[in-house]
Amino acid sequence: MSSSAHFVFQVSMDVFADKEALFNEVYDTEHVPYLLKVPGVVSVTRTRTVPFKVSIGGATKSIPAGTPRYTALYFIESADVLTSDSWCEAVERGRWATQVREHTFNRAHALTEIIS
Repeated sequence: MSSSAHFVFQVSMDVFADKEALFNEVYDTEHVPYLLKVPGVVSVTRTRTVPFKVSIGGATKSIPAGTPRYTALYFIESADVLTSDSWCEAVERGRWATQVREHTFNRAHALTEIIS
């Protein structure tokens, strides 16, 4: 493994359509930058589901965009990062906690260990 990350913390959610622009702006300009300063956070990748086509069993199938629509992948050195004082402070900084979080729903969290 070339990275010092040994775990991936996955946070998935949907956001109400009328708050989507604010959600993305705050996530990209505040939330992720604050969390990247937390000791033990190696990198962050954000994704959004999209519809697609795939060939399975000799047929092409159309697949709609899945839900939750947005996912953030936090590559971290240890599971303890998620309960550190720095993490706890960073997740509450900026407009995320006061103006965005309440407009999200269908949230899911998972911690996975990188095995290769």
